[in-house]
Amino acid sequence: MIRALYSVLLWLMTPLVMLYLWRRSLKQPDYRKHWNERWGFYGKRTRSDQRTIWLHAVSVGEVRAAAPLIKSLKDAWPDHRILLTCMTPTGRATAQELLGDAVMIAYLPYDYAGATRRFIRQFKPVFGLLMETEIWPNLVAVCRARGVPLFLVNARLSAKSAAGYQRWHWLANPAFAGLTTTFAQSDADAARIAALGAQSVLVTGNVKFDFDPPTAKVSLGKEWRNALGPRPVLLFASSREGEETLLLDALSHNTLPADTLLVIVPRHPQRFDEVAALISARGMRCLRRSEWNGQDAGDAQVLLGDSMGELTAWYTLADVAIIGGSLLPFGSQNLIESCAVGTPVVMGPSTFNFAEAARMAVEAGAALQGADTAQVAQLAIGLLQNDAARHTASVAALHFASAHRGATERVLSELAQQLARTAPPTGSTPPAH
Repeated sequence: MIRALYSVLLWLMTPLVMLYLWRRSLKQPDYRKHWNERWGFYGKRTRSDQRTIWLHAVSVGEVRAAAPLIKSLKDAWPDHRILLTCMTPTGRATAQELLGDAVMIAYLPYDYAGATRRFIRQFKPVFGLLMETEIWPNLVAVCRARGVPLFLVNARLSAKSAAGYQRWHWLANPAFAGLTTTFAQSDADAARIAALGAQSVLVTGNVKFDFDPPTAKVSLGKEWRNALGPRPVLLFASSREGEETLLLDALSHNTLPADTLLVIVPRHPQRFDEVAALISARGMRCLRRSEWNGQDAGDAQVLLGDSMGELTAWYTLADVAIIGGSLLPFGSQNLIESCAVGTPVVMGPSTFNFAEAARMAVEAGAALQGADTAQVAQLAIGLLQNDAARHTASVAALHFASAHRGATERVLSELAQQLARTAPPTGSTPPAH
């Protein structure tokens, strides 16, 4: 009855959902594409007799984290096709860039019961993997009714989010209980998820540590570094709305090393023009990536990364990286990718999306954390001015990123064992570990 009421309320909200998509499309026209998939209509072109393994990753961060897992799934079950579903155009574009034709890419429909049934009927997955915190009551219920094992992978749940789910426990608890198994990032995540009703919870670590920096992007970043010469480079990576103003204000009250190039890469592409205008309004000389030939940046004070898919190159270029989403209460973006190329990290106070990784990075000396934006600016400038401290942090970052690898292998091993005990994909052999 509770889920039926939820479904009715969801249907009543449909005009608001459509209005939301339309408004998002004004700044990001790609929201107008693949509209029917949002309601579970995919057309005949995606039908196939080949058995399907389905993985859902909401947006860019989850897609990037899923890439090593997808490779391992393809190695383990080569006779199956992989379906990767997303919820955002940027996630879909990232999937296309990273994985190309190696996977099918589609939107997961909104959580209407009929739409989820059409989705399962269309693709007939032998099992599904949900990345991080994607819990949808109707989706879980439909998978359970259709006998599709559903696993929550790389699961994380902050205390704040757990409290939010608890307020809706009458709807959330049955959804968590309907999962086959949850593979959690940490003991704290596992405890919170189990308290919400999940029946089988295992701690396997964070698969984002298994990220392999793309060789081509690392080479590109090195080319940029050589072209720019000895200029110090401070990167503000995946900045969120409101954070650029805070950081620019904080930096204006400190003395940057001479000739420092500040690189700002906004998290969302629809904000590129907004951030460019913000920089120009301060009288700062701004050069956009779309106008830059990758060689000398001239007298530019700020380089705006208005491109997609080059974050690894930006991390490789930088001497120090400030992680976006951590200055304001967004929970931080992924700090592990910076560490993976040996670039020291500075974070703000908000890191609940990466709480365990942030804590361990600080303990390892791979990252510094400021209590506010002013302190973040001071810490970043301190690293830029101290070659020895920066080198030590760089070595620590590389070691930190490599020391915690292996979550993907642990997930695949447990997954294979559980499928072997229940209903393993026909014609496949579980991977040996």
